[in-house]
Amino acid sequence: MNKQELDRLLLDAHDRNDPADLIRFYTMAADEREAAQDIDAACFYLTHAFVFALESGAPEADMLNQRLVAYGRAHKLEF
Repeated sequence: MNKQELDRLLLDAHDRNDPADLIRFYTMAADEREAAQDIDAACFYLTHAFVFALESGAPEADMLNQRLVAYGRAHKLEF
């Protein structure tokens, strides 16, 4: 998926206030930036995914927290 399509999907998910899609699309954006070795951008997207996961009680919160901890961007939380 190209960046423009992913951006469109993210904006649509925000418009619909859909936490599951927000988590999924922000994680996808993080994965893409991580693959490109743009760790700052990857962590930006991971943080957004993590916040939406926390707010909605999604099970992805633990994995997202672990990824941010691995980059030194968060403290390990217990879920």
